[in-house]
Amino acid sequence: MSAMSTLFLDSYIDAYLDYLRVERGLAQNSLQAYARDLAKLARQAEEEKVKGVKELDVGVMTALLARLVGEGLSARSVARHLSAIRGFFRFLVKERILEEDPSQLLDRPKLGRRLPRRLSFEEVERLLEAPSPESEQGRRDRAMLHVMYAAGLRVSELVKLRVGDVDLTDGLVSVLGKGQKRRLIPLTPIAVELVRNYLKVDRPVRAKGQEGVLFLTRQGKGFTRQGFWKVVRAHAKAAGITRSVSPHQLRHSFATHLLERGADLRSVQAMLGHANIVTTEVYTHVTREHLRRAHAAAHPRGGGRA
Repeated sequence: MSAMSTLFLDSYIDAYLDYLRVERGLAQNSLQAYARDLAKLARQAEEEKVKGVKELDVGVMTALLARLVGEGLSARSVARHLSAIRGFFRFLVKERILEEDPSQLLDRPKLGRRLPRRLSFEEVERLLEAPSPESEQGRRDRAMLHVMYAAGLRVSELVKLRVGDVDLTDGLVSVLGKGQKRRLIPLTPIAVELVRNYLKVDRPVRAKGQEGVLFLTRQGKGFTRQGFWKVVRAHAKAAGITRSVSPHQLRHSFATHLLERGADLRSVQAMLGHANIVTTEVYTHVTREHLRRAHAAAHPRGGGRA
């Protein structure tokens, strides 16, 4: 039934469809709809060089939903795809194939809203400044947020960073992305300084097996994706950002802010670690209104003059 799906997800999708048929008693038409929706997730994973089910994260899902919107699907159809994805991941957690459900970090698209969502530059500034510089935890959180926004990292990449991945002399971070491919991304001077201070002053004693992990919890263990998600939500609330904020929105903001300020698409693709530039192109529509405003403000005949 999942003949359209590809690669490693085949067996998992087949198992889920069998579960829906046997345990939930879904009709044939419904099963075929689930199979088609999940086949698109499998193809997105293939394009992004995802090698295993544990590498599937909110970034893959967001890129898929953004692509569907770009292809002209209605918000209702996009929401149906998201429902299929969430059910699939709940099944994987239920079967103990995954420990965590990454689809929980994905916001439900609102009717008529285009993806991806991002924070304004002013909102990012408030979020980055929200952690207290007077506490160890605050300084750690500030360093994490700055590194994530400076390099446009996926949350899974951020929490897996090791001390040796950060070159504080040249201001670069080496990221092990999907498909086990490494990429070098520049860091901002403030991100470098915050990491340097964290390593000198605030880094806690490492728990057993956590040797080399860069960012640690107070218990000396590495962060989970859900753990860092809670950190972002807490600081967003403290910053007075009333709408829902997820770590992946910092990655969206990184991409759109660079494009708004003149970065070329290929460079943004390389920094994001997208295997296919089509995935990066979903960000270009976010900048269109920005370009319209800039054109109206700067063009000699802008501003609606005849």
